[in-house]
Amino acid sequence: MQNQLTGQLDNYAEGLLLGHLPSPIIIEQVSPEIDNGKYPIKCLVGETIKVSADIFKDGHDILRAQIKYKAKEQLLWNETEMSLLSNDLWQGSFQVTEECTTYLYTIEVWVDALLTCLDSIEKRCKANLPEEMRSDLAEALKLMSEMNETVSVDNDKQLLQKYINELNQFSPSCESVLEIIYQISFQDLIQKYPLKRFCTQYDKKLEIKVERKKAVFGSWYELFPRSQSSVSGQHGTFRDCIEKLPYIAKMGFDVLYLPPIHPIGKTNRKGKNNSLITTDQDPGSPWAIGSHEGGHKSIHPELGSLEDFRELIKAADELGLEIAIDFAIQCTPDHPYVKEHPEWFYHRADGTIKYAENPPKKYQDIYPLDFHCKEATSLWNELKSILLYWIEQGIKIFRVDNPHTKPMRFWQWLIAEIHKDYPEVIFLSEAFTMPKPMKFLAKVGFTQSYSYFTWRNTKEEITEYSTELTQSEMKNYYRGNFFPNTPDILPYGLQNANKAAFKIRLFLAATLSSIYGIYQGYEFCENQPLGNGKEEYLNSEKYEIKYRPIHDSNWLSKQNHLIDYITLINKARKENAALQEYKNLEFYECENPNIIAYGKYSEDRSNQILCVVNLNPNNIEQGFVKLPLNKIGIDEYKEFRVKDLITGESYYWNGSSNYVRLDPSYESAHLFLLERV
Repeated sequence: MQNQLTGQLDNYAEGLLLGHLPSPIIIEQVSPEIDNGKYPIKCLVGETIKVSADIFKDGHDILRAQIKYKAKEQLLWNETEMSLLSNDLWQGSFQVTEECTTYLYTIEVWVDALLTCLDSIEKRCKANLPEEMRSDLAEALKLMSEMNETVSVDNDKQLLQKYINELNQFSPSCESVLEIIYQISFQDLIQKYPLKRFCTQYDKKLEIKVERKKAVFGSWYELFPRSQSSVSGQHGTFRDCIEKLPYIAKMGFDVLYLPPIHPIGKTNRKGKNNSLITTDQDPGSPWAIGSHEGGHKSIHPELGSLEDFRELIKAADELGLEIAIDFAIQCTPDHPYVKEHPEWFYHRADGTIKYAENPPKKYQDIYPLDFHCKEATSLWNELKSILLYWIEQGIKIFRVDNPHTKPMRFWQWLIAEIHKDYPEVIFLSEAFTMPKPMKFLAKVGFTQSYSYFTWRNTKEEITEYSTELTQSEMKNYYRGNFFPNTPDILPYGLQNANKAAFKIRLFLAATLSSIYGIYQGYEFCENQPLGNGKEEYLNSEKYEIKYRPIHDSNWLSKQNHLIDYITLINKARKENAALQEYKNLEFYECENPNIIAYGKYSEDRSNQILCVVNLNPNNIEQGFVKLPLNKIGIDEYKEFRVKDLITGESYYWNGSSNYVRLDPSYESAHLFLLERV
């Protein structure tokens, strides 16, 4: 221990001789900062970035701190002052103004020599020590003369000289000195031209990834193109999808997500309900990619041509919809890669290629790729070329299938490569796995992520998980896209469930997160499980074509559907800025464990939303919701109005505690807009 200490002291002594002694100013606990600055935080253009840090130094010197920030490609830094809050905690903020770019930010701190001297003068005056005050004043005048050399504006120079002259009078009194240094113009002047001592910069330049709005706010609708035909039993096409676009747009969705659109292999093709026994009529799983007709850069012939696909993208855009497609890195035994690049696959001892497994599950119809094979470089570049191909066709959103089963560093490389030329591209991670890999994928580049929302049902579970996502450090890099169902997952809470259960889960998804989505069939409350305790659909659309004649008004009228309800929810999302932000969620108290209450608000609180939800789809629940009115900005003794954006009904509330009663046979949730009377 003695040798170690001696070595440290020797280093300091050597540093002192060379002028390299470490700064006495300490900067630590900088926030936001992801894993010591390894990964960027994420935000939208126009967003205010709040930066805080613990900043301190030995002694009683007056410190000043500022945030330095700029777009990465800019030469000059912008600067904004930080303020001391309490207990050495400093905070400041700045706004990012350029979309789809990277910003840098850091913190600079210094001892303000003149402010330190003036602080001493003030203390001596208040202690009635005029002689000591005059000694400090002499030092202050010396510093002001030094400051005069840095003043660039003539008017400021003249004003500074005026103050020097006034303070330089013979034997000034404490009262006359304080009168001068308390003047606002004097304070402004010395703030403007600081005399910096021990100027210290945080040792990292942290990154911010500024993305487009759809990265944070979007309503997704997933459908299988092959199920969109208006004729029962007939394979759907992209042209059929175009006819369905008005239906989707009218409900208020703005992202249309399509599972894989590529040729499907025939070898080991899966049949109905994932059966190994098939017939010629079984279309196979779209995730079993590749046949003699092509691979990942090809389109399934029965869906149409590439020109048809481009027409779909164009027609969707005209209705305010953006097309997202699936990026699934796997191949059937019939995929061209198998013959052209067998070295890219895993091989058994007998030389045959291994199919995918996740015991006890077996995926005999697909081969996984070996990302660490001897020809990994060519494989990685080929996968990159797939994305570039579809970007050229007009796709800027990719839902990535099972990214956690591929190397994390591959995604870090791939997303960075794509974002070099196409920073507007959005990647959604479909990684239902352990928390740490899910978080890591978000850190290394995924824009959005599927989440555990699907399995969070109780008030406690929802509150705890949503708070973690939106209020902990996760809010700076992980954006949960809330799907109440997917083609793979029919949660237990929706199996054989009533309409109210579907409304509750949709409401929660669409209001807890600014990004949510549903898989087609949800609006019709499709609820038949496969059975045997599995969270899967009976007669899953993954293995067969579904016929839903949504073009037929007679058929629609007979359905127990949520179309009107979804339309109202999405309308409210588009009309209220509070529902378009991700990091602004706060929960409120209600003693009833089956009622959950939470709010969202715009940055300036001009738009405030209150959500109250009965989590019990079978019974009436009631209770008192308690709001923190001071925080919300409502007078405790003034009446205010809450208007339900679903029913149109309004209620006048008074005070922090107000009664609610929710009957699932009518409405299970209130979507209140708070209005001051």
